[in-house]
Amino acid sequence: MTKAERFIPFAVIENFMVDVMVKAGIPKDDAKIIQDVLVKADKLGFDSHGVNRLKPIYLDRINDGILNPETKFEVVKETPTTAVVDGHNGMGHVIAYKSMQMAIDKAKKYGMGMVAVRNSTHYGFAGYYPLMAVEHNQIGITGTNARPSIAPTFGVENMLGTNPMTFGMPSDEDFPFLLDCATSITQRGKVEVYARQGKEMPKGWVIDENGESKTNSQEVLEDLIAGRAAFTPLGGVGEDGGGYKGYGYATVVEILSAALQQGAYMKMLMGIKDGKKVPYPLGHFFIAIDINAFTEPDDFKKITGDILRQLRASKKMPGQNRIYTAGEKEHDTWMNRKDKGVPFNDALFDEFAGMCKTYGLDSYLPHFQK
Repeated sequence: MTKAERFIPFAVIENFMVDVMVKAGIPKDDAKIIQDVLVKADKLGFDSHGVNRLKPIYLDRINDGILNPETKFEVVKETPTTAVVDGHNGMGHVIAYKSMQMAIDKAKKYGMGMVAVRNSTHYGFAGYYPLMAVEHNQIGITGTNARPSIAPTFGVENMLGTNPMTFGMPSDEDFPFLLDCATSITQRGKVEVYARQGKEMPKGWVIDENGESKTNSQEVLEDLIAGRAAFTPLGGVGEDGGGYKGYGYATVVEILSAALQQGAYMKMLMGIKDGKKVPYPLGHFFIAIDINAFTEPDDFKKITGDILRQLRASKKMPGQNRIYTAGEKEHDTWMNRKDKGVPFNDALFDEFAGMCKTYGLDSYLPHFQK
C-alpha cells in the first residue's frame, strides 16, 4: 500500500476536526455539524469537498477575518412554507443545515418548504442537505452560487460560479438517488486535487482569455483567481456540445441564489475589494418536498427503484460492463471506505500535522505522520 493510499480512521478525523475548530473559535455544536458535512463528503467519495478543505477554505478564512466562526442565523422573512435567512457571513455548513431543517419541517406540515439564504459562506458538500430530506421520506433540492469561475457560452470571462444544482430522492434500494454536480464541466475542488497530485487537467475543462484550453492545474488555480482563465459550462465550449445548457442552468442557480433573498451575485462574490480580502457573501436555496403529500412513500420508492434498475440493466456500450445511476458510485465508495476511513496523501498529512502544531493538538500528531 502506498502512502497516497493510506487511510485515517473516521473517528480520529471526526474528533480532531471538532477539536481544531473549537480552538479556532467555532462553538462545539457548530463544529460537529461542520465536521459531519466534510467527513460525509469523503465517505461518499466527494474528496474535492472533504476534510482537505478544512484549513484552506475555512480555518484560513477565519484567520483572515473574512469568515465568522460564530454563526448568527437570522430569519428575516417567513411564511408557513417559505423563509428568507441572513447568515451574516457565518459558517456556511451551519447556516445550510439549519435552513434545510427549516424546509423539512415546513414540508412535513404543509407538503413543501423552501428557504432562501443570503450572506452565507461556502457550505461544503452540497449533497449533504438533500440527503437530510431523504431521511424524512422527502425529496431534497439545493443550489448555491459561488465566486465567478464559469465563462458564458461564446465568452471567456469568468462570470458565474460553478453553481451546483443538487437533488436527493429516496428509493427502495440500499442507497438513495443523489445527483450532485456543478454546472461547469469541473469545479475548483477537482482542480485542487489535480494540483496536489501534480497532474495535468484534460483539455476543454478550462479556457484562457483567448478561448484556448489550459491544462496546467497549478497555473489554472492562479489564473482563475486573477481572471485570466475560466471554467467551461457543462457541454463545453460553444454550442455544438450543448454548452449553452450548462450556461443556462448555472444562470438559473445564480438567480435563485440571489434574487429571492436580495443577495450578492457574480462579480460581487470575488472575495476582494480594493485589493483586500473580504467575505464571500454567498446565497443558497433549499427545497423539501414531502412525498406523503403526493403518494405513499413506499410506492414512490418502488417506482424510483424500478427506474434506476431498468437503467442499469439496459444495453451496454461495447467494452463496458456496467451502467451506473446517480448515488450508486457513492454507495460503492462508502462500502469500500466504511471500515478504513479517509484517504490521505502526503500533502494532506503535512497539512493536518501543521494544524496539530498551530492549534496545540500535539496528541494527534502520531496519526498524521507520513
